Amino acid sequence: MAGMRSLPEVDLSCPICCDIFREPVVLKCSHSFCSPCLQQYWTRGRSRDCPLCRNQSVDDPVPSLTLKNLCEAYVQESEGTEETGGELYCEPGEMCILHGERLKLFCLTDKEPICVVCHTSRRHKQHDCCPVSEAVVDVKEKIKSALSSLQEKKDAFDKMKKNYEDTVAYIQVQAQFVQRLTHEEFEKLHMFLRAEEDARMEALRGEEEQKSRVMMQKIQEITGQITSVTESIRLLEEDLALEGISVLQVRETTISSSAFIFFEDPVNAPESLIDVAKYLGSLGFHVWEKMQTIVKYSPVTLDPNTAAPWLVLSDDLTSVCDSEERQKLPDNPERFHPDTAVLGREGFTSGKHAWDVSVGDNTAWVVGVAKESVVRKEKVSSVLKNGYLCVYYYHKMHFAGTSPLTRLALKKNPQKIRVLLDCDKGRVSFYDPQDNTHIYTFKNGLSEKVFPYFWVGCQQCPLRVEPLEVSVKAVGYC
Repeated sequence: MAGMRSLPEVDLSCPICCDIFREPVVLKCSHSFCSPCLQQYWTRGRSRDCPLCRNQSVDDPVPSLTLKNLCEAYVQESEGTEETGGELYCEPGEMCILHGERLKLFCLTDKEPICVVCHTSRRHKQHDCCPVSEAVVDVKEKIKSALSSLQEKKDAFDKMKKNYEDTVAYIQVQAQFVQRLTHEEFEKLHMFLRAEEDARMEALRGEEEQKSRVMMQKIQEITGQITSVTESIRLLEEDLALEGISVLQVRETTISSSAFIFFEDPVNAPESLIDVAKYLGSLGFHVWEKMQTIVKYSPVTLDPNTAAPWLVLSDDLTSVCDSEERQKLPDNPERFHPDTAVLGREGFTSGKHAWDVSVGDNTAWVVGVAKESVVRKEKVSSVLKNGYLCVYYYHKMHFAGTSPLTRLALKKNPQKIRVLLDCDKGRVSFYDPQDNTHIYTFKNGLSEKVFPYFWVGCQQCPLRVEPLEVSVKAVGYC
C-alpha cells in the first residue's frame, strides 16, 4: 500500500514540512507550500522569497483549492492504513541521511538530490535547485536521447552485420562461379591438348607403319639375293672339291656366271628412320602456336565488383548491357550505385594503352576513362569536373564530356569506338577504327590513376570490348 501511495506523496507533500499539504497556497513562481509552514519560514527573519527557487514573492500567497481537495481526498483514502507516526512512508534512499528529511530538491550545481534543510545550509545556500520531479524528467530525457543514439548505432551495426553476412554468401557464389568458368576454360584447353596429342600420336603411328613396311620390303628383296648368292657359293665349292683333270672339265660358263654375277652392296635407304626431331623439336612452342586459334585476349577486363546492380556482364567479362531487374549484390564501396556503370579491372598511371569498344546499335552509352576518385554512390553528370573523360551517345546525339558538354558533329554513327590513352602526355583520344576518323581528344593532364569506364542504358545491345589478335613468335638475334 505504501508503494502505491509513494507516487502521489511526492506531489501532495509540502517541501518544508514533508507532510501532506495543510491549507496549501501557491506562490507566483508556481511552487506550493502549507500556509503555516510558509509563514513560519518567512518569520525566521528571511525575506519573502520562495524556499525552493529563491524568487521574491511580492504578492500574497494564493490558496490552492484544487490542491487542498486532492490532499483531503488522499487523507481520507489513507485512513485505516498502518500508522506512520505522522510521516508518509518513503523508501530509505529518498530520505536525507543528514537531516532525515525527504529529498525534494535537486542541486544543479553539485548534481545531487537534497532536502529543504540542505537547501538552506551553507553548502547549498547559493546553489540553483529544482524539484526532484523536474530533475528526474531531465535525466529521463537525457537517457532517452542516449538510448535513441545507441539504438541508432545498434541498427547501424545490425545493418552492417547483415551486409557482412550477405557479402560472405556472395563471396561463396563468386568462388563457385570462378571455379565453374575456370574448369570450363581449362577443359577447353585440355580437349585441345588431348586432340593435338592424339593427332601427333596418329601421325607418328602412320610414319612408323609406312617406314616399317618399306624396311620389310627391303628385307624380302635382300633375302632373295642372299639365297641366290648362297646357291652360287655351293656350286663353286662343289667344283673346287674336284681333283686332277676333272677340274679342267668344269664348264667355263659355270665359272663365268658365278664370278661375274652382279650383286649391289646392301645399304640403308635415305630417310628410312622416323623424323624424331619433327615431333619433339620445340614441341610446347608449336602446340602453343596452334592454340592461338582457340585463345582470345581482351585488352580490358570488366570488374564485376564495380558493376551497378542493374548491369549484366558476360561470363568472360568483356561485354555489358542494362537490364530491368536489379541483382542482389553487396553494396561494397567500389560498386557504382545508382549510375549504371562499370570499370575495367586494371587502372593505368603510365604508358600508352588502347582498346576498341563495339557499341553497335546501342541507343545510350558512355565510353572512356574515369579517375580513381570519382563518386560512385551518387548519380552525377559524367562531365570533366567530376573525373570522367568520355564520349557520349544519348538521344541520337554525340557529345564529349567537357564542362559544359561539347556537341560532336559526326558524319555517321560509329559501330566501334577506339580509346587511345597516353598517360605520360595526359591525353585521351577517341577514333572510329573503321576509317580511323578522329572523334575527340582530352588534352588536360592526368593527376591520378584512371580506369576504363563504361556506362550503358540499353538492354538490347551490349557494349563489348573487342579482342586483340595474338601471336606467338621467337625473338631472333638479328
